[in-house]
Amino acid sequence: MRIEQLQAFLAVTQTGNFGQAAQKCGVTQSTISRQIQSLESHLGMPLFHRTAHAKLTLAGEQLLPRARKICQEWQTATQELADLIAGKQPELCVAAIQSVCAHYLPPILKQFCRAYPQVQLRVTALGSDRSLKVLRDGLVDVAIVMNNRFLTTSSEMVVEVLYEEPIEVLMASDHPLVNYKAVPWSELIKYPQAVFKSGYGMQRLVQQQFSRLGANLRAVMELNTLEAFQGVVRQGELIALLPKSAVINVQQDSTLAVRTLEKLPESLASSNKLVGNVSALDSNWTRQVVLVTTRDRLDIPPIQHFCKLVRQLDMPTVQAWNLQLPALAQA
Repeated sequence: MRIEQLQAFLAVTQTGNFGQAAQKCGVTQSTISRQIQSLESHLGMPLFHRTAHAKLTLAGEQLLPRARKICQEWQTATQELADLIAGKQPELCVAAIQSVCAHYLPPILKQFCRAYPQVQLRVTALGSDRSLKVLRDGLVDVAIVMNNRFLTTSSEMVVEVLYEEPIEVLMASDHPLVNYKAVPWSELIKYPQAVFKSGYGMQRLVQQQFSRLGANLRAVMELNTLEAFQGVVRQGELIALLPKSAVINVQQDSTLAVRTLEKLPESLASSNKLVGNVSALDSNWTRQVVLVTTRDRLDIPPIQHFCKLVRQLDMPTVQAWNLQLPALAQA
């Protein structure tokens, strides 16, 4: 059974005539006759009395309300798909790590809303692994995260590197490590740390780094918000290894301090293999942030445009813009 056969059946029912039904459907009368005959053959019973006026049989009367409902659903479905291709989707859902939501996305969201005011943007801050899982489940359209190759290896996934940024040390302003301009690893590993919860890319990255160093990670607390990290670290002994974008505003807080990490000796860094897409013992330790979506979504105009805006935005410019915010607020 094909939708054209049901449409022909409805046309004959409405007009009472095979010739007029053919005109209504834009086909020949012989085409309408073949479609009705094929439908009757499939159902095993006649649908019309072949008289001067095509009148429904008992079987035709039974089929009529169902055929109307099926054809209406088909019309609705095809219209919704046409709207989707034309960029008329009702919403666009994005999952991103917190630092991206706070410092990277705001100017992008502003530009997107200007271009597609009819599309409802829904942005959720999640850990990298959770973001990739909800993308795979079809609950979001785009994820901006630290890559996890185990969750993005399928052929339908599209992964684009956006930027890399250094990992820095967050500490209280009176912490012993503030005496270092660049904190040596030999000193860093002596102190207990607050780390991200399981499912966050930063926890995996820190664990990999300590494992490659053969050092013990003294993770005494798991957190999942940047505000929580600052609040806990502010209390004293705990430190946290965080990406640069997560500690941008700390410079304005007299109770907190940020220090870079001392570079590892080249001999030590070069002796280790890559872990995923991150060199775990690179002399300059960084994290890589990627844009992830699926190939079919890139054919949808609003999603395509959003991804284009993400690619075009220069992260160093965004960081500089955020550093100016406190000064602008005081002006």
